[in-house]
Amino acid sequence: MTASARRPASRRPTTTLGLVVAAGLAVAALAPAASLARDPGDGLVAQARAIDVPPARTLRPRSVVVAPYNPNTVRLTLSRIVGGLSQPVRVTNAGDGSGRLFIVEKPGRIRIHKNGTLLTTPFLDISSSVSKGSEQGLLGLAFHPAYETNGRFYINYTNSGGDTVIREYRRSSTNPDRANGSSGRTILVIDQPYSNHNGGNIAFGPDGYLYAGTGDGGSAGDPGNRAQSTSSMLGKMLRIDVDGTSGSRQYRIPSSNPYVGRTGLDEIWSRGLRNPWGWSFDRATGALWIGDVGQNRYEEINRSAATSSGAGRAANYGWRVMEARSCYSPSSGCNTSGKVLPITYYSHSFGCSVTGGNVYRGSAYPILHGGYFFGDYCSGRIWSISAAAASPASRVQHLDTSLLISSFGESESGELYLTDLGGSLQRLVGAPK
Repeated sequence: MTASARRPASRRPTTTLGLVVAAGLAVAALAPAASLARDPGDGLVAQARAIDVPPARTLRPRSVVVAPYNPNTVRLTLSRIVGGLSQPVRVTNAGDGSGRLFIVEKPGRIRIHKNGTLLTTPFLDISSSVSKGSEQGLLGLAFHPAYETNGRFYINYTNSGGDTVIREYRRSSTNPDRANGSSGRTILVIDQPYSNHNGGNIAFGPDGYLYAGTGDGGSAGDPGNRAQSTSSMLGKMLRIDVDGTSGSRQYRIPSSNPYVGRTGLDEIWSRGLRNPWGWSFDRATGALWIGDVGQNRYEEINRSAATSSGAGRAANYGWRVMEARSCYSPSSGCNTSGKVLPITYYSHSFGCSVTGGNVYRGSAYPILHGGYFFGDYCSGRIWSISAAAASPASRVQHLDTSLLISSFGESESGELYLTDLGGSLQRLVGAPK
């Protein structure tokens, strides 16, 4: 990577990196202290440390009765849960009643935090199969909605050739804290023309289908216009049914996918994404929230409300025609018709790589209930807006940290956590101002 940029001198020492978090987060497999950088067109380089995926089986409405969320009344702090992690990029739960947190480490391991302890032996280790260049690695994890009974889970990683792989594994029959490493079955492979913008997050939606967020294929400015093309799986939200096969496919196509019977790939659910880094479903409403990393000017958060057809069906989030609410290609006079505009966005004076988050639906901190929390990898800032806010919404900044925020994720009970690429897992704690 040739691009370079620095955090403000007042924040922390500048270090050259090799992973781009929301620009396509990935850590270069260089020495002990990994690195993280945006893609060649982003002009930003930042230091490195942790990332997230929300669980699907926990997408159940909760009957918590609280006042409407008001970000101006919240005092947010972080509680460090564990350190010593190796480039963590996701955190989620299995929805099996165990209360465990599963932490994805980019070099190819999944770790378990159980009963206050980080277990020494990984749940799964595929480090020998993972490419470890810029923005590559083990990037996603999702547990089947029936994991408690069927033991099936899914990972998203870049293989030795740099291509995206979604693969199914099963839990060990003798040890619930271990996966059966020989049970792997490849579900889907997507060719990647460049090493950056791999997306990586996967999650089951309220409908029980597996969703996958993919980047636009990389380089800068989406040179192949893949995000808008309905003949490419890149720059998309995909939706597949992993509970069966169809012909040569190791999955089925839900009949309600928007391009079934039309021109376009049947797997596509929505399009127009640059690099969706950190997206989630609101477990109470089913709304789909997507943090999409920008090019040179803006970072954006998109919200699609749940409808009878599903949240985000056939949505076009704008890239590369638009970057946030501004024209990108062409630079002026672009066609905004049919584009979903972000609910909130910010310029690169506040950061360089958005990390999408989650809506708080836990019970430990009622003051946070109904707030959507997100951050920036480069600046370490954390903001929130009300999940019910009208668009466009003004974000409220709560913290300006020294963390490299790579993901947000939920516990089984709906509490929120974030990962820091430097190696820690943190819990969000709320109190009234």
